[in-house]
Amino acid sequence: MALRHNHYDAAFEAFLRHERTPHVVVDEKKRALLLSASLKSMDFIVTSSTGKNLLVDVKGRKFPSGGENGTHTWENWATDDDLLSLSQWQIAFGESFRAMLVFAYDIVDPARLDQFPDRFPFRDRQYAFYGVWVDEYLSAMRARSPKWSTYTLPVADFRRLRRPIAAFL
Repeated sequence: MALRHNHYDAAFEAFLRHERTPHVVVDEKKRALLLSASLKSMDFIVTSSTGKNLLVDVKGRKFPSGGENGTHTWENWATDDDLLSLSQWQIAFGESFRAMLVFAYDIVDPARLDQFPDRFPFRDRQYAFYGVWVDEYLSAMRARSPKWSTYTLPVADFRRLRRPIAAFL
């Protein structure tokens, strides 16, 4: 396993290994050039036996978040750069690949574990991984912060579009 400093990426890679899913870890240190555009790299290229192969950007989120109150659940924001770059990579890789955001939730409140039937234990934490196709995200997203160029899905749309990651493998 590659040395990953981001615990969400490390947990997702451990999950893929546990599932014996072929994948490539992408070196994110340098932005890639595609034609004349600089693109943010995806985190993983994942082989899928259920359909198209996956171009994955992992978005780590605590569940719940929002400090001591823990009032924020199902955070699913992404940046304009995330979405644009993944869309461009999908075009570049061709028809046998599809871009996906994987929301990796670090379940920090043990009382909420029952909300996640498909948990993955890693390094004394519990994670849940949900995938959303980038094109579907783009069709339902709403602006979150114009200043930071971030977007989000309303919770109802997120629940409709997300699936446990195992469904895509």
